[in-house]
Amino acid sequence: MQTTTSRRRLIPTWLPTLLVAALIYFAVAYAKQTDRISSYWFQVIQLAGLTAITALGLNLIYGFNGQFSLGHIGFYAIGAYGSALITKDLLTQWSGTQVGALSWMIAGQIGIVLALMLVGWMRVGQIRKGLASRLEAMIKPHEAWVYTTVVTLVLVAVALGVGVAFTWLAQKALAAGLGSLIAKLPEVAAQNVIFVLALLNGGTMAALLAYLIGLPLLRLGSDYFGIATLGFAIMMYTALQNSDMVIPTMKGARGMVAIPRWTTWGWVFGVLVVLIIAMRNLLYSSHGRAILSVREDEIAAKMMGIDVAQSKAVAFAIGGFFAGVAGGLYAHLYGFLHPSSFSMVKGFDPLIIIVFGGLGSMTGTIVASLAFALIIEGLRVLLPQGFEDWRFVIYPILLLLIMLLRPQGLLGTSEWGWLRPPIPPIKGVPVSSKPSTASAETGEGGA
Repeated sequence: MQTTTSRRRLIPTWLPTLLVAALIYFAVAYAKQTDRISSYWFQVIQLAGLTAITALGLNLIYGFNGQFSLGHIGFYAIGAYGSALITKDLLTQWSGTQVGALSWMIAGQIGIVLALMLVGWMRVGQIRKGLASRLEAMIKPHEAWVYTTVVTLVLVAVALGVGVAFTWLAQKALAAGLGSLIAKLPEVAAQNVIFVLALLNGGTMAALLAYLIGLPLLRLGSDYFGIATLGFAIMMYTALQNSDMVIPTMKGARGMVAIPRWTTWGWVFGVLVVLIIAMRNLLYSSHGRAILSVREDEIAAKMMGIDVAQSKAVAFAIGGFFAGVAGGLYAHLYGFLHPSSFSMVKGFDPLIIIVFGGLGSMTGTIVASLAFALIIEGLRVLLPQGFEDWRFVIYPILLLLIMLLRPQGLLGTSEWGWLRPPIPPIKGVPVSSKPSTASAETGEGGA
């Protein structure tokens, strides 16, 4: 054990991980460039990368934080449609300008955050409790509840009013600034800037909605929370079916078209690597340890001074961000979006992947995402014509066998390479000198 530890100290764990990542990237790029893999399988590999991003977000929520969520596909849809509206606006100007959708989305998110900050600054919760305790001493409880509710609604309405006003002003400023910036940039540079902003906005919109939803729903128990998030996914699917009534260019049940196909292998792999690094550093930080402690024992975490509700909400929001970014890449990989791609059944795919790879394992999630995509699409090719749908019977059987033979998943909670927990540095006397010192003392005592 000591030899293994010393070797891990001599060879940085990031070095073999970097080499393997570079090998995977260049191998896939070379295979596509030399036509060793078809365009179909190349697209399957890219889809596996997007699936890994989505599943990593759900693993943070369920595997590392212990919150059973069934509505992850809803955040995936928000990121897909939100980013598609931004990039499509650049090409078709469906909002009237090239950056109308982008400016409204950024301003809207800033306005919501400002309203939340005002609610916290005004201490609405404390005002409600203090007012309720005073009124209950003077009037009947149900009457006190009415008065406190009215006061609370007024305070929240004031915060929302400020947020709406700021959103309107920010949108005007952003539209002018972004419009002039895009006009000065070359076409390729403008597309890349808009694409990056679209992906980030898709992720932040999903994260903000996840945070808002998580505040009330995360008070529920695990099973009830799962049912509530499933209801959110169904609501999102229904809203997308009728989205053309609000934004005609989304086309509702007909499917959104004319989305630029800007997602490449470099974008998929690069975003996956960046988010893996961010998640790994988060989990091994003090905030990540707080998230893990909630999964292990909420009561013990509270006793240690951890804000359990806040840890749950943050993990849920970050998981939603991962799904939103993956959804943005998905929209620009195929150039077409349909509500059926975000149905309740599709929402079980990332859950299957994290259970298959191992709850609480980033490495297992990545490997399982690739295996899941290759098995589903490989069976489509291998099965005889007319029997392609049998793959949805075969892969559940394979999953059932794995669960019976290895209930903890492929990798359990273990990690590989740089994703493993960092070894703390040795302080004081080096390890190698401790045995010699102990033996010397033993020898003296024996003499």
